[in-house]
Amino acid sequence: MKHASKTLTALALAAVVLVAGCTQKTETAGVAPKAEAQVTGAGASFIYPLMAQWSSDYRAATGNKINYQSIGSGGGIAQIKAGTVDFGSSDKPLSSEELAAANLAQFPSAIGGVVPVINLTGFESAGKLRLTGSVLAEIYMGKITQWNDPKIAALNVGATLPAEKINVVRRSDGSGTTFNFTNYLSKVSPEFKAAVGEGTSVNWTSGIGGKGNEGVASYVKQMKQSIGYVELSYALQNKMSYATLQNAAGAWVQPNAASFAAAAASADWQNAKDFNLVITNASGQDAWPIAASNFMIMQKHPKNPAARAAALDFFKWAFEKGQKQAEALDYVPLPPALVQQIEASWAVNFK
Repeated sequence: MKHASKTLTALALAAVVLVAGCTQKTETAGVAPKAEAQVTGAGASFIYPLMAQWSSDYRAATGNKINYQSIGSGGGIAQIKAGTVDFGSSDKPLSSEELAAANLAQFPSAIGGVVPVINLTGFESAGKLRLTGSVLAEIYMGKITQWNDPKIAALNVGATLPAEKINVVRRSDGSGTTFNFTNYLSKVSPEFKAAVGEGTSVNWTSGIGGKGNEGVASYVKQMKQSIGYVELSYALQNKMSYATLQNAAGAWVQPNAASFAAAAASADWQNAKDFNLVITNASGQDAWPIAASNFMIMQKHPKNPAARAAALDFFKWAFEKGQKQAEALDYVPLPPALVQQIEASWAVNFK
């Protein structure tokens, strides 16, 4: 597994706006500088680390700027519907009905995973703590409130769990990360589905809210005996501990690009209308149970078609030239067949 720490060292986690490659190029005297394409996007913090790297490398390769605001999936959806950005980003796919109503189209950009991060005495090593989906659901419903609860102890025989209150951290904003997390918990816990349900925003019964993956990671790092959920890159960048989970096949798995790819292997994109597909709780033996896809959303008939075309040029470059960056940050690049399917959809939706 290639870890994100070296690649992300220069990226400020708390930053919510990136403009790739701010270095000014020296122009020859008397020659007007070449006009640069400037594209704006906003949405999921889940994909921010990869967008930051892609945008920086794209700027270096082409001179074109990508300005991406990490504001959460809910904000990204709202902004692309309002036409205030050239593309929105969400970790929750929109339904065909919602896309049609707003004259939008979407496509996946990369695959990653949501991980339960912890700040727990005695469990500083990543993957040492074991949790099942049902136990995780009870923690987030406020039914399990102590770290030494018998249900957690039964999964961690021989380990010393502190007799301390569990400090639960969750998202406060509209979040695709929350959607995938609650979608998974709703699949494995009927009680959670009935009490909390799934969505980008839900009625949490407990916990402290953090804005963005950045905010959740920050709270968990600061608060002892806490648990939260973030995209893997945020855990790796912050050198945070995280839990091992039991998947649908009954196997204990850790979050990494290989387990995300194993989950993605079962995805039937060919038959997913408008790419509306969620890959949580996949059946594979090696699959991470909270794997997730990120989606980019664009207007079919924008006010500025040239900016949309420039955005598509960026994503075409990312799919062709950005695989190494995705792998280095523990995301899974899209397979060639899916990229072909995406580009075919562009020809239909973005005329």
